[in-house]
Formats: sequence, structure tokens, C-alpha cells
Amino acid sequence: MNPSDWLLLVLTLPSANASARVRIWRALKAQGFAAVRDGVYLAPANEASAEAFERLAAEIVELDGAAQVIEARARDAAQQADFEQLFDRSEDYEVFLRELLAVRKGLHKLAHHDMQRAEQKLRRVYEGIVAIDHFPGMASARAANTWADFTALVASHLAPDEPRATSRDIQPLNRAAFQNRTWATRRKLWIDRVASAWLIRRFIDEKAKFVWLEKPDDCPKTAVGFDFDGAAFTHVGERVSFEVLAASFGLDRDRGIARLGAMVRSLDVGGESVAEAPGFEALMSAARGRGVDDDRLLGEMSPVLDAFYEFYAAQPTGNSA
Repeated sequence: MNPSDWLLLVLTLPSANASARVRIWRALKAQGFAAVRDGVYLAPANEASAEAFERLAAEIVELDGAAQVIEARARDAAQQADFEQLFDRSEDYEVFLRELLAVRKGLHKLAHHDMQRAEQKLRRVYEGIVAIDHFPGMASARAANTWADFTALVASHLAPDEPRATSRDIQPLNRAAFQNRTWATRRKLWIDRVASAWLIRRFIDEKAKFVWLEKPDDCPKTAVGFDFDGAAFTHVGERVSFEVLAASFGLDRDRGIARLGAMVRSLDVGGESVAEAPGFEALMSAARGRGVDDDRLLGEMSPVLDAFYEFYAAQPTGNSA
């Protein structure tokens, strides 16, 4: 479609059905569509908008109302600009940035689990605005930069020793040479470390013993280090430590492990969106928020990772679940 194409949803609802009117209004607002006048809503002409309008039109008809989806085009550049202005999210971004700034000022006073909750709450708000920002502009760019800076600051508080990615080949290794070993990583386990420890104990060294380090320099010389700078197994390129371990021992060909790796990467460094990732992060945050030690944390999260692995392994090839 031409960039200046638009869609109009023209609707009427029975005046007696107030709850239906509110429900439809909320649905339109949630999609970020603009009210031109009562009963007339505007959306940019794209596949997502068309599907949303058609779905709402069908629902309105079922409610004994009437609805039509109409294609339209701006009369000229001035009207096009007027239409786009109806979708301006600058005020939404400003409110979000004020809230973010308030959280940031007191960030250093928060316990880690409160810091995680604050970030998750702000993330939901930010992603909600982005989802309905049909015409991103300067306000969007400013918010994106401020959000990236904030998440980096939170990460520096939660994981100050997060490893830097190296650039090297991942060599295949024999699991037989890594049995009954002591494995070491940074304490206060988070996503990549807990998943890596689970992978080690379940698929690489079932009798593995773990040492949780106050700082990487404390790593015993005889221990196998993972997920810190200088460790035997740490980030390589875009792969997180979990994926490097899997590739090193030929486990990345396992569908369940590969998909788990994608989930860990999405939560640890970003990347491909994985539907189950927020659920796993919430479970991990709740477990860590109770203040349990790292041995118990690994014990609590291992059955969760078992379940995720079995779910992913059972998915048909090509399924993006």
C-alpha cells in the first residue's frame, strides 16, 4: 500500500450496551488507533491494522451493531501530517521518562529483587508505548537511548562482572575429560549461570561440584571456570556461556538445548524474542528474591529447566515456541 494510505473503522453500537462500548473503546485504545470523531477511528493501512479492524468489526456486528472498514487516502501532504499527528506518542514517552528518571535517582538504594521489579515494570510500560507508536520520531529515539542507558545501569548493579564476549573458535571437547570436576562461576546466580550449571550437571558432568565465586580471581586453579572473563567457557561472539558449553560438547544439535540457549541469550544479552522468556525470568526473579543461597537456587531452578527442556525437545522442527 502507498505510505499515505489509511484505514477507517466506522461503527455504531447499541446505546443500551454500555459495557460493549467500553470494551470496544479499550480495544481500539490498546492498538493505538486514533479517534477522528465519535464512532470513526483511523489507522495506518497495514496488515496488522487491517486484521485488528476486521476482527473488531466482526465483534461489533455480533453485538447487534454495525461496522465498516474503509480504505482512505490523505488529500495532500498537510492532511497526511495532520493524520500522523493524531498518533503522536511524545506525551506518553515524556511520562515514561519522568517515571524512569525517578526510579534511576533511587536505584542505588534498592535491593536487587526490587531493582529487577522496577526494571520489569518500566519495561512493560516502554514496550507498551513502542507497540502502539505507529510513526516513531525524535521522542521515540530519545526514549530508546535513555532506556538502553538505564538497562545497562541496572545490569551493572545486578551483574558488575558480566563477561565480555571473546572472538575465537569453539573447539569440540570430549565429555570424558570433564567428569567429577569442580566447576566455578560468579555467585548470585542469574539466567546464564544457573542455566549453564544445570546444563553441566545434567548433560556434561553429572557429579559436578560447584564453587560460587565472590570475584573471578578467587577461582581455584583446578576448577573449570564458566561465565566470567578468562574462564574456560564464557561468551563467544553472540553466544552466551550456556551456548558455548553446548557447542563445545556437541549438545547444540539437541533441539531442546538449542531452544533453551535462545531463551537464555534473549534474557542475558538480548536477541531473538522467545515467548517463554518472561515467564522463566519471573520464576528466576522470585526464587532469587527470597534470598536463597546459590546451591538452593540451582536446586529450585533445575526442575524448571528440566520442564522447559522437555517442552522444547517435544516441539516439531521449525516450531518457534
